[in-house]
Amino acid sequence: MSHAVKHLAVAGLAALAAAACTAPPPPRTVAAAATVAATVAASPTGTTPTGTTPTASGALPAPTGPHPVGATTLYLKDTSRPDPWVPEATARELMVTLWYPARPGAGRRAPYMTAKESELTLKGKHVTGVPYDVLSRTRTNAVEDAKPAGHTGSLPLVVLSPGFTMPRSTLTSLAEELASRGYVVAGVDHTYENYATTFPDGRVAECVACDSDTDPGFGTKVADVRAADVSFVLDQLTGPHAKWQGSSLIDTSEIAMAGHSIGGAAAVAAMVKDPRVRAGIDMDGTTYARIPKSGLSRPFLFLGSAGHEPAGRDTSWDRDWRLLTGWKRWLVLPGADHQSFTDVPLLAGALGIAVPGGLSPARSAEITRTYVRAFLDRHLRHQPQSLLDEPSSRYPEVRFCTPGRAACR
Repeated sequence: MSHAVKHLAVAGLAALAAAACTAPPPPRTVAAAATVAATVAASPTGTTPTGTTPTASGALPAPTGPHPVGATTLYLKDTSRPDPWVPEATARELMVTLWYPARPGAGRRAPYMTAKESELTLKGKHVTGVPYDVLSRTRTNAVEDAKPAGHTGSLPLVVLSPGFTMPRSTLTSLAEELASRGYVVAGVDHTYENYATTFPDGRVAECVACDSDTDPGFGTKVADVRAADVSFVLDQLTGPHAKWQGSSLIDTSEIAMAGHSIGGAAAVAAMVKDPRVRAGIDMDGTTYARIPKSGLSRPFLFLGSAGHEPAGRDTSWDRDWRLLTGWKRWLVLPGADHQSFTDVPLLAGALGIAVPGGLSPARSAEITRTYVRAFLDRHLRHQPQSLLDEPSSRYPEVRFCTPGRAACR
């Protein structure tokens, strides 16, 4: 059986989950062996919530911006390098979803993922008690293949990178919000690093990288692979032979990257290697890329759960903070779980799992959307954002941290 379609053994998944309990935290988005309830296995408490009765299919909250949102999918093939996880594949193949401001008009809602992707994702997380296609029935807000709206060179671009084993779709709520506010958003599936990526010809790539995620240097390799993926995606979206009909709308001088978990680590790696990425966000991810001793002067935001307070169990942020020489913020939500920055809490009811963390799904989505958008508005649109200057009474859950101080405020 080929690496591209191999199934992971339950015993292997259990071993990977056990590794997720060691320190420093590995680049796993979730621990794979507990019920997908294992979405909290990577949380600071390491606890697993009890199951609940599944509700109807999930639905994402409506975006709050003035623009209708469109979504389309791109298949991109990088023939300049073999696949780093499957060396016999002579090219790196990627699937990318683009969310963007769209012209008004009716149309079919963009799919969240395919039924097969839902099945393999839930099996990989050991979810039981719900139909395997339940995630594919999640209601989104974007219109599939809607016509893009905007003027030439007017829309900033944001690349989103999900956590390890997680598909790009798990950042859809954030992506739709940013698109409704006038951003083009590119969500990247890093092939063979999640449980299922479907190509246009029907092939399904599974998680080959899951076999090696306890290897020494694994986190560094993932971050470097993703940085290369992002540079290639930028080439395909902004180069002379751009692959998207709306590429002329992108402002190529205003590009940022945000990622969750290992995707956040990849944001650092991409900024170190590609100067086109002029601002970055790490949402609760241990970092692995080495910032040069001369420092990184472009803007950066750390946004994390309690496990990422200064001098906490993960010291990678403390290390990198000293080398971030430009605008920077370190924000922590003590009531958040590792998954609070993704769609997982929003889908907890449909999956029959307890909501991870101490925030409601609506509140965690609102906070993530609000602070990510404020950062991007400040650094890609150059608009002052007082929300990022000091703690806000509107969002008392968010604390501002500075290493060396007694406590976050």
